[in-house]
Formats: sequence, C-alpha cells, structure tokens
Amino acid sequence: MTENGEKLKKHFETGHYHKGVHQSRRMIRSLKQRADTRRKFSARVADFMTSIFGSITFLALNVVWFTAWILVNLNQIPAIAPFDPSFGLLTMIVSLEAIVLAIFVLISQNRAAKVDDLREEIDLQVDIITEEEMTKLMEMVAKLMEKNGIDVSHDETLKAMLLPTNIEKIEKALERQVGE
Repeated sequence: MTENGEKLKKHFETGHYHKGVHQSRRMIRSLKQRADTRRKFSARVADFMTSIFGSITFLALNVVWFTAWILVNLNQIPAIAPFDPSFGLLTMIVSLEAIVLAIFVLISQNRAAKVDDLREEIDLQVDIITEEEMTKLMEMVAKLMEKNGIDVSHDETLKAMLLPTNIEKIEKALERQVGE
C-alpha cells in the first residue's frame, strides 16, 4: 500500500473521520439551542404559553370550564343562578382567548420558521460543498481508471458529471419558481 493509502486507512481506523462527522452533526443540532438562548423575552413567553396552550391539560380545562359555564347558564345547576343566559359574555371570552392563542402561536411559528430557514441555508451550503467534493472524487477515479488503462473518454455521462455544477443557473431557476 502507498504512503497516502496508509494515511487514509489510519485516518478511518483512528476515528478522525467519524469525529468530524459527529462534530458537524452536533453543530447543526445545536443551532436550535443557540437560537433558543438568543430569543427575546417576548419570544420566550410566546413559546412557553404555546407549550401550555398546546397541551391536553389546557384542552381538558377548557372543556370543563365551558361545560360548567353552559350548564350554569342553562339553569341545569339549581344552586347557581344563571349569569350569562344569552352566552354573550362566553362568546366574548372565547373570542378573546382565540385571538390571544392565535397571536402566541404565530409568534412561535415565526421564530421556528426563521430557524428552519437558517437550517435550509446550511443544508444548501453543505449540498454545494458535497457536490464539489463528489465531482472531484469522480475526477480522481477517472484519472485512476485512465492510469490503469481503462478508457473512459467515450463515457458521455461521466463527462457530463465531471462538469462543475452551475450554481448560478440553479439559483436563477429557483428564483423564477419562487416568483411565480
């Protein structure tokens, strides 16, 4: 085995390759954690409230509360006099609750969308780097094949794959699709 082959084998055997992969994954996973720590107070409150309002406990409390309200105001509980027989107050409370819940959910969704956009941008950058690396690897394999007497000069697919990806062309096509 050549000296470079030995180095490569040692690189994989010692786990250096795997450490790099794990570090990259950890970095991407921690992106959300870093974004969470930099949240504004209002975003933290919105996330907290959304987690409470999005629970089965909150749903159960609403069902019990509104059932009791309706039963009392339909005069089904004789010990308590109806205080909202037309359900006007209940309607207003439910409407206000819906408005507040919707705002909290939208705040949380907006922040989550920003994190998702950042992840997508990172994915795109990693994909571009991977594309460049794969093209380089194919180039190296083609040269090794030629060096070993295997003629690949007539392989049109390989020739096309060895051309660098036109990132600008892809970006323009995406911009046209987004603009439609």
